[in-house]
Amino acid sequence: MPTMADVARHAGVSVATVSHVLNDTRPVLPHTRQAVLDAMDELGYTPNTLARSLVTARTRSIGLAVSAISNPYFTEILQGVEAAALEQGYSLLIADPHDDPAHERKVVQLLHERRVDGMVVAPSAEPGELLAYLTRHRVPTVLLDRIVDPSAEGAPRFDQVCAENAEPTARLVTHLAGLGHRRIALVAGRPGLSTTVERVTGYRHGLASAGLPHDERLLVHGDSESADAERATAALLSLPTPPSALVTANNAMTLGALRALRAHGLAVPDDIALCCFDDFPWADLFSPRLTAIAQPSRDIGVQAVRVLLERLAAPDRPARTVRLPCTFVHRTSCGCPDPPERPSQPPGHGLRRSDPSSDQ
Repeated sequence: MPTMADVARHAGVSVATVSHVLNDTRPVLPHTRQAVLDAMDELGYTPNTLARSLVTARTRSIGLAVSAISNPYFTEILQGVEAAALEQGYSLLIADPHDDPAHERKVVQLLHERRVDGMVVAPSAEPGELLAYLTRHRVPTVLLDRIVDPSAEGAPRFDQVCAENAEPTARLVTHLAGLGHRRIALVAGRPGLSTTVERVTGYRHGLASAGLPHDERLLVHGDSESADAERATAALLSLPTPPSALVTANNAMTLGALRALRAHGLAVPDDIALCCFDDFPWADLFSPRLTAIAQPSRDIGVQAVRVLLERLAAPDRPARTVRLPCTFVHRTSCGCPDPPERPSQPPGHGLRRSDPSSDQ
């Protein structure tokens, strides 16, 4: 098996230079670096990751704790995290906390015990124990999708990456109001999640912007799950004056709402209009096609890795929150005619539109 010394002799450099190339411990001239890399390829040299970690105190691994198995939304985020990590030479250790506060604390500890260099975590609705552990052990961490209000008293300071939530939700409401709807309901997510809080805020802002009153009976919680959303939607349809339009706050709840509408014999958009937060690959295959807010899921994962690596390079810099814009995908479930295909507009105020034509 070739050694580092063999690589050095083959490349015509010192062992120290080979070490600097492998560990990024000192700048190396581009042609010298390439000579070392070529020698490694020709000799079939494989670096000893464990030995390197003893020298550098780094394992070049990232821990990722997201509920990717139980929440398909996180699958595309995971793909972005993995691609960005591999591009930078980092391996990925993945754990599914199942959105359970006690379990997430355990899986994060297990990842930490594997000596990952840092973590990307999507916290649950009750992340107290998780955040306390990360703070106590000074684990470089980026919170993903669900964020912690850094202005809250006693809140720990972490880097955070998420999509815009409030304005895109308001956009769905004002779009429906512009079509003449006056009773617009929201099936919101799990209480306690920042995404739920922000989308509820956006819903209320949208109503206010359209000059519509806020009826508490039209705001129900589907707890971010399909079955709960089906029950919540059924409750809305049982009101003395049911809504004429519905906004669902994630893709799982959209499916639950559609089941409830079908069970009640209601057609979309003829009997009730529907808009949803979260686009998904098959949304364009529904009949009618779903008007939706598309989150930049893969970009969120990529950005989370970039922010984490910046944290590893500069541990003492101030924490920051990065928000990425969403896209308004205009289809037909809202009751509009099928809009023409046009190029997306550049981001503005946290929201892109896939159809720049009039809402009417």
